[in-house]
Amino acid sequence: MLSNDKESVLAVARKERIPETPQEVIKDPMILEFVGLKMNSAFYETDLEGAIISHITDFLLELGKGFSFVARQKRIMLEDDEFFIDLVLYNRLLRCFVIIEIKTGKITHQDIGQLQMYVNYYDRIEKLPDENPTIGILLCAGKNDSAVKMTLPEGNKRTAQPNKGGR
Repeated sequence: MLSNDKESVLAVARKERIPETPQEVIKDPMILEFVGLKMNSAFYETDLEGAIISHITDFLLELGKGFSFVARQKRIMLEDDEFFIDLVLYNRLLRCFVIIEIKTGKITHQDIGQLQMYVNYYDRIEKLPDENPTIGILLCAGKNDSAVKMTLPEGNKRTAQPNKGGR
């Protein structure tokens, strides 16, 4: 109910219609206290990723409706360079892949660029013609709404944009 569009969210919850946008399915903000990690300076992304995998059912429920697990540390090759996508999910309601990158610090434009490269890879290589475009989610400790807006193209619908006036 933190959504700015409460009526759309309620219509989806009452099963009056199928969700059409990532914002109707994916929670923002996500509360990950169930993983049991305490925030400190020695906190590594792999620790959070491991805790999420240990509590995958809780994590998928916290994300929203229709999510299923596909891969962890999915290796992709671009020419001679290898990259590892933290988590790959699939949303059966939206009929698309969902790429999740985990960062324990405040969001940077480099993080957004990395996530966008993974989204592009899935759209161009993995996605089937009848599936919808891939969605990217960057889990981070803090965000800079202005940096996100300037890094992503205007009108981008595949990456959740910061809400006006809050999360």
